[in-house]
Amino acid sequence: MMVQALFLAALSGCATQDQVKKLEERVAELEKKPAAGQPPRPGQGQNPMQGSGDPAKEEAARNLYTEIQELVAKGDIDGAKAKMNDLTTNYGDTTTAKRAQSTNAELSVVGKPAPAELKVEKWFQGQSEVNINKGATLVVFWEVWCPHCKREVPKLEETYEKYKGKGLDVVGLTKITKSSTEEKVEEFIKEQKLTYPIAKETGEMSDYFAVSGIPAAAVIKDGKVVWRGHPARLTDDMINAWL
Repeated sequence: MMVQALFLAALSGCATQDQVKKLEERVAELEKKPAAGQPPRPGQGQNPMQGSGDPAKEEAARNLYTEIQELVAKGDIDGAKAKMNDLTTNYGDTTTAKRAQSTNAELSVVGKPAPAELKVEKWFQGQSEVNINKGATLVVFWEVWCPHCKREVPKLEETYEKYKGKGLDVVGLTKITKSSTEEKVEEFIKEQKLTYPIAKETGEMSDYFAVSGIPAAAVIKDGKVVWRGHPARLTDDMINAWL
């Protein structure tokens, strides 16, 4: 009724500019909604993360994703990939499948050959110690402005000190984005007393290892990617299995 009244007022020249603006906004809102009894137009009113609407299917997808996470934790990447294929093929329209896209991207990296060399613009330290095609190498992607990175990256110094004598190398890669600068990276290295190799990468490595969020990590064993995920998920059992 309000829309009709404003419309008539506009025709008679009695409506103010504010009223006309409100009328235009209201009409725009109504145009976005389907008429009573009519189905919505494709994509109208839909949430891209909206699930299938089938509770049983959603629960099955959640259970399947839990199995995937457990398999990854155990180091059974082939089993996790098989379950992920089941999730995306048979439950692709569920909320869980949509939220599992980053995990799916991580799993897709496992099994790839390692790049012939790390594409970097500048080494801050340790260049001569890096050989990603021999033994086991943990590659970590981080930025100095990232609070989670500030927590996880120093922890990897302990991992490096613990396992470097057993054959594990650690390499930190940063693209120096947002508020980062080379000076800030150097200060962070010094403050945290980091000794493992660290470099500024070109961005090619982040793309190669499907890095969409940080911190992120990958493990290369004898020239092949054997693991990809968040560095906090690494366990002593996993590392010992690679050495």
